[in-house]
Amino acid sequence: MMKLRLKKILLLGFPALVLPGYLSAADGTAVDTGVTAWMLTSTALVLLMVPGLAMFYGGLVRTKNVLGTMMHSFSAMGIMTVIWVVVGYSMCFGGNVFGGWFGWNPDYVFLTGIDESIMDAGVPEYVFSMFQGKFAIITPALIAGAFAERVNFKAYCIFIALWGILVYNPLCHWVWASDGFLFNLGANGAIDFAGGTVVHISAGVSGLVAALFLGARRGFPKTSMPPSNMVMTMIGGGLLWVGWFGFNAGSSVSSGLSTAQALTATQVAAAAGALSWIVIEGIHQGKATALGFVSGILAGLVAVTPAAGVVQPIGALVLGILASMLCYYAIILKNIMGYDDSLDAFGIHGIGGIVGAIALTFFIRDSWMDDAASAAGGSWTTMQQLGIQVTAVVIAIGYAALLTLIILWFVNKIFKFRSSKESEMMGLDNAYHGEHGYGMLNPN
Repeated sequence: MMKLRLKKILLLGFPALVLPGYLSAADGTAVDTGVTAWMLTSTALVLLMVPGLAMFYGGLVRTKNVLGTMMHSFSAMGIMTVIWVVVGYSMCFGGNVFGGWFGWNPDYVFLTGIDESIMDAGVPEYVFSMFQGKFAIITPALIAGAFAERVNFKAYCIFIALWGILVYNPLCHWVWASDGFLFNLGANGAIDFAGGTVVHISAGVSGLVAALFLGARRGFPKTSMPPSNMVMTMIGGGLLWVGWFGFNAGSSVSSGLSTAQALTATQVAAAAGALSWIVIEGIHQGKATALGFVSGILAGLVAVTPAAGVVQPIGALVLGILASMLCYYAIILKNIMGYDDSLDAFGIHGIGGIVGAIALTFFIRDSWMDDAASAAGGSWTTMQQLGIQVTAVVIAIGYAALLTLIILWFVNKIFKFRSSKESEMMGLDNAYHGEHGYGMLNPN
């Protein structure tokens, strides 16, 4: 996320002044209508990713668990939005409290203090808040892929609420708030343009911890667990690709050159990841699958997320290829080790996020490094930035893993996180929602 100060703009003290492309607010602040229009669009695109993720995950599970799995994503839309409005925005973008563990600003609680606030970028702060809130929605929803088909729905809802407050909000503050310690680490700060560290590494690592904590699905790996609807998964993957333009290009919080740079990098990395995956798959298994293609899309998109605003197209191309290769082999390693990350949340989001956050260092455009050198007093090297990136990745992994384990233990003590044998065999759809995704009485 680009470095922004959250404050109002005054147009030289002339409240009635209206410039081309701007609207004059009652208190003299200026709204850039072009940037605001793009940020409204980006906000909608990021929200579109959530039903896209629901379709992607829903198509990959067995028929009896389609609705239950999709509800993991949809329920996050409700739970995380309410938390975001009440305390999330304040914890993420307020001033440091408790030694900088998270932020706090009473004006941001219930968003009461931003009703007429316009940011330096010319965007109403409501828009920025809602844009950022979509990231808080999709991040815990990503985790659900790691333990699909075997969790108590009530416990899941409590888990993501606590996870958002205790894991996502502090990480977001550290990386994106102007006084976050990772934001201010070194000359350039820890570069995470749109959420490689805050979103994908935290979600992937947390998913791995949860999968190990809960154990494998009953019957895994001997029982066949075929996807229920690969067509739905393909459509979901396509929606994620489209929505990711808002995710990455919207994170410029502008409508100009940096937006175009991020959008281009996003397209290139996704395409490179998809093609690389089916080439590797074709060589290794003799067939290029639809699931492989959409998995490659996600691997490329995840890897370019932290890098979208700082790398040129050739860097995005390399990141897409590299992420696809490493994610592919991470999934092979998972199968060898035998743990049940149901939908490869760690294999794609965790590994892809780590690859992108670290490897971007070698492809940063010269203008970014020049700015960093100026901030550092004349010199800033690739190896110095690499050290910052590795530090941020290690901190994100350690913090997410530890806090997730504590939250899992707590929720499990109260609600029993793992589904009962009867519920799991019956299927999440019927056991927790009293419905069937395809109107079948006895889905398999």
